[in-house]
Amino acid sequence: MEAPPLERKLVAILAADIQGYSRLMSIAEEDTLATLSAHRAITDAIIAQHGGRICSTAGDSILAEFASVFAAVQCAVEIQRDLAQANLALGEERRMWFRIGINIGDVMVKDGDIFGDGVNIAVRLEGLAEPGGICISRGVHDHVRRKLPYGFEDLGEQLVRNIARPVHAFHVRPEGSAPERTGNVRNRSLRRGALAAVAALAVAMVIQGAVWWTTHPGSLPALTAALSLSTISAGVPLGAPMPNQALAS
Repeated sequence: MEAPPLERKLVAILAADIQGYSRLMSIAEEDTLATLSAHRAITDAIIAQHGGRICSTAGDSILAEFASVFAAVQCAVEIQRDLAQANLALGEERRMWFRIGINIGDVMVKDGDIFGDGVNIAVRLEGLAEPGGICISRGVHDHVRRKLPYGFEDLGEQLVRNIARPVHAFHVRPEGSAPERTGNVRNRSLRRGALAAVAALAVAMVIQGAVWWTTHPGSLPALTAALSLSTISAGVPLGAPMPNQALAS
């Protein structure tokens, strides 16, 4: 008898895990289990409110699916907000911080659980998230970036374990605009400086050509040689357009 075909569907996948759970258990098992139960009551209720379905749980982890990528991101933001509030009532040593990863992808469904590359990427994104934070894939970001009032910090392409291709990841910043990445700011500053230098050189060359033309009418060959010499000394490659070409025309 042939096995029934696997069900496949496109969903938003939320993977969550507790930072340092094993350490917490090693310190105080009963207190940690009590905190986990209280936190899970919060997470499970919020997932249900946003139309999500919990597919599996193992220890401190949660795997859930959503028909809407917007619902998945909003759910994650509310989970982190409410858990942060709940942690305020706990001592520092008992606080639990979830990390959440969200991806959108095609999954296989078997016995209520979901499988596939999209699930694996969501789990790896969770590993990139900060404690109490949310990390999303580029696909998720493209869907929500202009439609949800959150900031997004571009982490670029990330190499993650057991995923063949790099994953483009973003941190979600619910408080608003994300800080600029230092590298991006530095690169833009360098580009602006280079453009300013080129513009200043062009203006100087045009002025030099105009003065020469005024004082040496008919001396086009000499002007060409002078400007070519000044251009080479300024680091402009041979063959680049020269101001005297515009003047001659």
